[in-house]
Amino acid sequence: MRGWLQWGLWVCCWCAMAAAHAQVDPERRRLVQVGYNQPVEGRAPFAGYAFYYFNEPGFVRPEWTLRAAVAPVYADVEWAFRGLAGPSTDVAVGVAGGGFADSHAEVRSGRWIQEESFTGHAGELNASVYHLFNPLSEGRTPTTLAEVPLQGIARLSFHDSLFERNSQTASAFVIPEAQPVGLVRLGVRWGGREPLLEPDFAVEASAWYQGQVRLDPQRYGFAGDRELAPSAHQFLARALVAWTFTNSGQHIELTLTGGEVLNPDRLTAFRLGGTLPLAAEFPLMLPGYYFEELSARRFGLLDGLWSVQVVEGWEVLGYGGTAIMEYAPGMEQTGNWHNGVGGGVGWTARNGSWHVMAGYAYGIDAVREDGRGAHNLGVLVQWDLERGGLPGLPDGARLQTMARKLNPASWRGFNRLFRR
Repeated sequence: MRGWLQWGLWVCCWCAMAAAHAQVDPERRRLVQVGYNQPVEGRAPFAGYAFYYFNEPGFVRPEWTLRAAVAPVYADVEWAFRGLAGPSTDVAVGVAGGGFADSHAEVRSGRWIQEESFTGHAGELNASVYHLFNPLSEGRTPTTLAEVPLQGIARLSFHDSLFERNSQTASAFVIPEAQPVGLVRLGVRWGGREPLLEPDFAVEASAWYQGQVRLDPQRYGFAGDRELAPSAHQFLARALVAWTFTNSGQHIELTLTGGEVLNPDRLTAFRLGGTLPLAAEFPLMLPGYYFEELSARRFGLLDGLWSVQVVEGWEVLGYGGTAIMEYAPGMEQTGNWHNGVGGGVGWTARNGSWHVMAGYAYGIDAVREDGRGAHNLGVLVQWDLERGGLPGLPDGARLQTMARKLNPASWRGFNRLFRR
């Protein structure tokens, strides 16, 4: 039981990091997010999240924004200063830390190897600059796609990880010593996606680089059979579109994501699998698979969601994902192509404050003891404490509302996606 509690807190901590933004969020938010995946067969690390996201523009002074993402034993806080480095350039400082945030679950060929998994705690200091390339005049909101915000982001961070054995770690398995890491992150984003289960509208094209240098790289494992690379260079690009058809009650979302890691190791590889959409800024979901089951040095992933309202407040939905990848060293398995599908139901409160989704997913190519194929159940809950209901919008206001929502409000889950 203690092991399950540790891994549960670990995932919750990652999601608190994921809830932090990749730029200053202009919207007041009070969100509670909960998600859980349960495999039908096999053993896997606890796959769930629970966190509270708070964002307050105009905190104390009109040009200040305070943001906090809080999980049970982890917090990520950023204080942003709008226009500090120029009319279109914001500056922010942040601090994050807590238990279980840098834990490592070893999953190879569909099997969770608890003897080679370990717990990691973390602390971080960072400073960020956000620059808007196409500002509008004061008080104006975008009315065309050409006016959708284009932003550049730069961040410097110092991160420290402290590892310890858990109750299942093999006695002969040597865990890494404390790992201080320096990171630099650069990105450009056009548009964005709000941190919601089903945003009404979204469009995004973005590209990112993160470089990290370990100040004390070393070997670990069984007789030093694996290493932490001295440095890693991680690249990622994403394009997405989400649209709600108010006349038919349908919603669609398509996302294309690709990435590559130069000089990868187990802690810097991309991790794909599961259906937890708010577990990272760029969730690499494959329905039916364990959460973060696959470790890749290079990948391409296409996933999508479709839903339609059948009666007021209730919807049926279908989703799927397909990915091709090259595995990280030591994490190889047969087959480079993976596919998963799923379906379920959703409910939204009349005023939009509650949104609940439950579903079943099948991992078509997931490796299991009895061959290929895996089953997974999941539930997602969103509680928006700020939302009191939205009146119907006339057609002429839809594009303007969409463009306002595209005001960059994606979150800094990159810290989770690009593992240390």
